[in-house]
Amino acid sequence: MIQQFRAVATLLGILTLLLGLLYPAAMTVLAGALFPAEASGSLVSRNGQAVGSTLIGQSFAGDGYFHPRASAAGNGYDASASSGTNLAPTSAKLAERLKADGAAMRQATGAATLPGDAITTSGSGLDPDISPAFAALQVPRIAATRGIDAEAVGRIVTEATAGRTFGILGEPRVNVLSANLALDALAPTVPAPTPETPLASAPSPAG
Repeated sequence: MIQQFRAVATLLGILTLLLGLLYPAAMTVLAGALFPAEASGSLVSRNGQAVGSTLIGQSFAGDGYFHPRASAAGNGYDASASSGTNLAPTSAKLAERLKADGAAMRQATGAATLPGDAITTSGSGLDPDISPAFAALQVPRIAATRGIDAEAVGRIVTEATAGRTFGILGEPRVNVLSANLALDALAPTVPAPTPETPLASAPSPAG
């Protein structure tokens, strides 16, 4: 019995050392060496300070910015509470919200049809990307707010659009943070984002 206990304890100690300490430490060092940006959270910096991440979405409420899709994470884009609504496609509550949000979006944009991500939330609530169609829908509002040509804003959408991963996975997408930073580089004179945007307390893209 004692010999069996000793064998089990020894095996547990070896596995704990290998899989609980050495392996994670080795992977951390290797990831930092091979993929330093990704290992540090894919942070985006401006003037030496982090303003967001290309992988974690955040709220932009100013009319001069591209808005992300709606979020059900906490009070919206709460990175500590990633979540979706968990409402089924047959949910009456979901249908009511989509109808109301769709009507408001159509009135604001004049669009007869809307891309799905214009009114739906993502599963994580932290989606950093939107579809090119949703980005294009916002171009007139952004151009009017910033007082710049719509074609210039449209070029930002085109340049910020990433294709399918490996050419087959996912859908074309526009990273909201990257597009908004490009907007500020093009036409920086725009009112600062409202306080509910996380970048308003950090160095905001509006500067």
